[in-house]
Amino acid sequence: MRKSILCGLIILVLTACLDKSPNKTESGQDELKSLELENPIDKEDIEYNDTMYVPIYSDIYFDEANQKTLLSATLSIRNTSYTDSLYVSKIDYFNTHGDLVKSYIDKTISLMPMATVNYVIEREDESGGAGANFIVNLSAKTNRIKPIVQAVMIGQSGNKGFSFATDGYSIK
Repeated sequence: MRKSILCGLIILVLTACLDKSPNKTESGQDELKSLELENPIDKEDIEYNDTMYVPIYSDIYFDEANQKTLLSATLSIRNTSYTDSLYVSKIDYFNTHGDLVKSYIDKTISLMPMATVNYVIEREDESGGAGANFIVNLSAKTNRIKPIVQAVMIGQSGNKGFSFATDGYSIK
């Protein structure tokens, strides 16, 4: 009996030490880094360019006393093309005051046809505030591409959970 309890505790301790970041691949590599292009894209090959604004709510007010509840947010960039890659050259996160909080990529990433990349803002991350947003730069070698950029926020207050989504808007 003692051995099974001891083994259970050892397993619990070891699994608690693992990096469980939602932005990691199964091999533990950062998802965005794993999609980076080694060589830049020739600008003459690009037919589609767009800049998307995506509203993010990292917290919302939920009662008359202006108490806020923290939310986790997932930015989702989806390539809807069956045949063409989508290139993402910027994913910048801004706070309520318009200050750059973080740039998520240094190199252009490539999304294969029908692929999706997600990035999670943890619930405990209050750096964005109620008016946070992402700016995402997209490009492709064809004008036929129609990417979808959205954010999904989830949270809870007491025993009630809630979720909602926002769409990205072209600001080019």
